[in-house]
Amino acid sequence: MKKLLNTSYSPSAFNFALLVLRVCGGILLAAHGFDKLTHFQQYSTHFISFMGIGAMTSLSLAIFAEFFCSTFVILGLFTRLAVIPILVTMAVAVFKAENAQFFSKADPASLYFLIFFVILLVGPGRISIDGAVSK
Repeated sequence: MKKLLNTSYSPSAFNFALLVLRVCGGILLAAHGFDKLTHFQQYSTHFISFMGIGAMTSLSLAIFAEFFCSTFVILGLFTRLAVIPILVTMAVAVFKAENAQFFSKADPASLYFLIFFVILLVGPGRISIDGAVSK
């Protein structure tokens, strides 16, 4: 009980929390990207064409962000750079595809945006490839 009420900062707990956030958020988003990758033809017929670049190109960019960039985030490799395409994809999903309905249709995209925005701000933590390389 005393530990639950403790307000002191623990670097190891912080780094472990970042690992959990990175891995869990990355796996959940990568699952969406993998579904889009395996069912590319089905998604391409009704996917949003963002800024007139075409549905297939928009879908390809979403798959790149959701699957491949999430994999980099899970590993903690080029983490801050890999988060940027994810944030752009989630912002497009929230504002363009779901008409900025934050608390109903766009709940998942809003949560993913928040998770990966936090990762962008604080970095991957020590328990990552980026953290190991920077030692």
